[in-house]
Amino acid sequence: MRTVTVQEAKTQLSALLHAVEDGEEIEIRRGSRPVARLVPASATHTMADLRGMFVGRVTPPDPSVWDPDPEDADAFGIDSHA
Repeated sequence: MRTVTVQEAKTQLSALLHAVEDGEEIEIRRGSRPVARLVPASATHTMADLRGMFVGRVTPPDPSVWDPDPEDADAFGIDSHA
């Protein structure tokens, strides 16, 4: 993945967009800190990808106190038939 500074992104936006259209991902940094990522608009995330982003960060509700809709339970990765 290519990395550019905010200033480079400002002056090279058109070229960066062409690179992204060709499938490249570009990280924009302010100093040494990443602040944004340019990715192709066609890049989509599945529910599994989104769940993976929250592993270890979000604790699903306890099914004994929450009677989840089966679709909601699946989104949290829990068994709604427990």
